[in-house]
Amino acid sequence: MTDIPASDRPSSPERPALPVAVLTALEPVLRDALVASLLLDADGVIALRYEVDEHSASLRRIVVAADGVIEDELVELAHPCASCAMREDAVPALARLAERPGVTGILLAPPISADPSVVAGTLRPHQDAWHLAPTVAVASAETAVHDLLGDDTLAERGLQWASGDERSVGEALAAQLEYSDTLVLVGEPEGAGAELIEHLRAPEQRRVDDLYALGAAEVLEGRLDHLLALRRRDARHVEPYGGPTAHGTWTLDLCCERPFHPGRLLENIERLGGGRLRARGRFWVPDRPDSICQWDGAGGQVSIGAVWRAGRDLPTTRLVVTGVEPQDLPRVRDAFGASLLTPQEWSRGLTPWLGTEDALAPWLGARDAAV
Repeated sequence: MTDIPASDRPSSPERPALPVAVLTALEPVLRDALVASLLLDADGVIALRYEVDEHSASLRRIVVAADGVIEDELVELAHPCASCAMREDAVPALARLAERPGVTGILLAPPISADPSVVAGTLRPHQDAWHLAPTVAVASAETAVHDLLGDDTLAERGLQWASGDERSVGEALAAQLEYSDTLVLVGEPEGAGAELIEHLRAPEQRRVDDLYALGAAEVLEGRLDHLLALRRRDARHVEPYGGPTAHGTWTLDLCCERPFHPGRLLENIERLGGGRLRARGRFWVPDRPDSICQWDGAGGQVSIGAVWRAGRDLPTTRLVVTGVEPQDLPRVRDAFGASLLTPQEWSRGLTPWLGTEDALAPWLGARDAAV
């Protein structure tokens, strides 16, 4: 007999699986306002909310209904990370709440700055009496440009999940916006922040410009397509979405079959990745043609790494870069071209690179390490 994974088991015919929608944000006021609006919109909906306790490694678990607080407890965790918190406490809490009489849906609000892909990825294998609905991210259109492209860190704003959380605000917000199925924007819908988010939003992602226009039935309807959401964040499948330009937002689609020259990439990395930019994509270098490397940058911080093995065909280089400063566009475009192997270097093939010094090993890891 073949075991069926919990995420694929049919729900009981007596009671269909309860929908659970993950809601993320960077601003507690916006998140809590959205949760309150949804709780008041439909009978039987409850919220499971987590907050980081400032004085310990604990999480505060709060279960709320439209008529008041049901639970409010501190949760001690073995490790203060998103996956541990979801696995150790949210999984049993959801199972227990799904059996609560009269409950028709659950809004799961992890701590501020949580990455919804981590939350959903940890929860997916445990679906049984409940199932994950499409995810929602709420953000301020008024502060989106500064949040996404500024150089603030989560620690500087007191928004980090744990003491070791070194992410930038832009990195955290971009992860929430790029993964989520529905984006709720609060503020001027035709302003610079909304324009920037339009350049980052995939066509299949729904945008709602009124916090109170979203109903609970809409949020809890359907099922999460985790693989599609992950594909939006996958550098191997990066796409330029474009958008309006009234406020000067621009997007560059930089594409080439040639790899980056390791030395010139290091020389140009500040010109290519510095400044108020959101940049994502993939690249490769000629001394490791079996590796596809990821480029992920926000607010002047750039993360690179050898993340995937290439297939039979050589990789390609593609960066999609969005910015708001006009002088950054030619700088980034020129730096990209200057970092590539020249046509003359490319014509010599990869043989000259065999056995050369691995200049990018400090960032990409050892050349012979498994990806």
